[in-house]
Amino acid sequence: MNKKKFNMADFWKIAKRLSRYLRPQRLRLTIVIICSIIAAVSAVVSPKISGLAVNQLAESVIGKTTVHFDVIGRLLMVMFFIYFLSDIFTFIMQFMMVSISQKVVYQLRQDVNRKLAKLPLRYFDAHQKGDILSRMTNDVDTISTTLQQSLIQIIQSIFQLIGFIVMMLTISPLLTLIIIGTLPLYLLATGAIAKRSQDYFAAQQQIIGKLSSHTSEMYAGHKVVKAFGHEDESIAQFETMNQELNTANWKAQFVSGMTSPVMNFITNIGYVLICVVGGIFATRSWMGIGDITAFIQYSRQLSQPIIQVAGILNIMQSTTACAERVFEVLDAKEETPDPKDTKAIVKPHGNIQFEHVKFRYNESKPLIEDMNLDINEGETIAIVGPTGAGKTTLVNLLMRFYEINSGKIKFDGVDLREIRRGDLRTMFGMVLQDTWLFQGSIEENIKYGRENATHDEIVNAARAAYADHFIRNLPEGYKTIINEEASNISQGEKQLLTIARAMLANPTVLILDEATSSVDTRTEMLIRKAMGTLMRGHTNFVIAHRLSTIRDAKCILVMNHGSIIEQGNHKELLAKGGFYAELYNAQFSGEST
Repeated sequence: MNKKKFNMADFWKIAKRLSRYLRPQRLRLTIVIICSIIAAVSAVVSPKISGLAVNQLAESVIGKTTVHFDVIGRLLMVMFFIYFLSDIFTFIMQFMMVSISQKVVYQLRQDVNRKLAKLPLRYFDAHQKGDILSRMTNDVDTISTTLQQSLIQIIQSIFQLIGFIVMMLTISPLLTLIIIGTLPLYLLATGAIAKRSQDYFAAQQQIIGKLSSHTSEMYAGHKVVKAFGHEDESIAQFETMNQELNTANWKAQFVSGMTSPVMNFITNIGYVLICVVGGIFATRSWMGIGDITAFIQYSRQLSQPIIQVAGILNIMQSTTACAERVFEVLDAKEETPDPKDTKAIVKPHGNIQFEHVKFRYNESKPLIEDMNLDINEGETIAIVGPTGAGKTTLVNLLMRFYEINSGKIKFDGVDLREIRRGDLRTMFGMVLQDTWLFQGSIEENIKYGRENATHDEIVNAARAAYADHFIRNLPEGYKTIINEEASNISQGEKQLLTIARAMLANPTVLILDEATSSVDTRTEMLIRKAMGTLMRGHTNFVIAHRLSTIRDAKCILVMNHGSIIEQGNHKELLAKGGFYAELYNAQFSGEST
């Protein structure tokens, strides 16, 4: 697996982009910083006060004088007040940070969602659905957790670190220099660990995306997996990716987990040096016992913010990998924007012309090189050819799912690129071989063809598609809820609903991609009659794999390698004895024509 090396330039670049989402929360963030400072000050001051109390006791014991309980009591009351104040401000800080993180992540999800709506079909063809889903859910959730927990800790830790050093300087500059002398060891250790663990965190997020995609595909198509005995291979693929994830996760956690013991080791070195030097100072009365006690507490506590910062840096590496994946989506190239001076076709007729159209999915692989085609209003054009001939590509270009490389496609004399995509696609209706239904009622799914349709219009469309009968036999009729996978109705019934949806839309141009392939023979005959009614007065593109369904088409385009190699009606093409005749005879070699 290719692993991207971690570097601080990428880290700061991503941190800068995330900071843009924090700008609207400046007021809340200011309150969080103030609360963090107060909480840090309380942690810094408390050892000093406890040291003063110890000094009072030590002086009384050594000097055999009366213990000043009133002074000690006041010191204890001050400590209690400081701790109470610290808890109050910590609560406010946590409350504010939850609000900030949720608002930031809410906006981030909104931006990703809007971006996905603007991306071309090419992007979704090139990326697995599970990986895109993982970026929008797992990766964004990781960013949310880091903002909510780690941002507070790193702010508080920095102020505590500064405060501890200042307080130690007030007690003993010499001992402070000893502690400061260990700081480079902290930085070197943290840097080395962070550099190693980032590679594993990045690999971990990539594998999570692949694993999510594989799991999504296998569960969505579990019937196909079982029908073709693909279980063992599917399980093997899952176990391989799961093992890769386990290895990457283990390495990431192991390397990042070394932070704490290494930090503790360096802390103990400083602790031993302080005990030795402090003991010498105490024997010579250069420092009070309370001061030494307070300094030891500071030296021990000094390591805590450093360890916290080191741990947060490890978390931020994982977050950086997640944020980078999210920003890859936000930075993806969007669809070519519609021109400002777009043209509107008020009364579309459905005249379509292809003029020297050239298109390639991949620059190195030619597909459509020079297509010229003239289709008049109301004509039915059947498109046939082997897999990869360019039949579906033709539809993608008509709907502007992909942009042509050169040439022109005109709708009623207007270049498609001069029409808004939204306006253009309302003039097309599609019934595909793969059904596409949504979770909701049957009525809502049919109504998707025209949002302002009445119930009676929906019922009429269902009747025309011969779907009304089976719908009324369902427990709740048109109110029956289709589940997320639409597994509570048959494949043929799904296709009938998509046909009803197209009938309700009543488009100018109808695209049928083997629309009757998923139904039984009797239903197919009924649908073909309904299609005959629907197709009257419309321009129709029929992509056919079973040539028996397009015998009556006025014009049949035979495509191969992106070019139209034959053109004519069924009888004319058979008489030529060319490519179409070969395809037809291959399908009906044993039948009478």
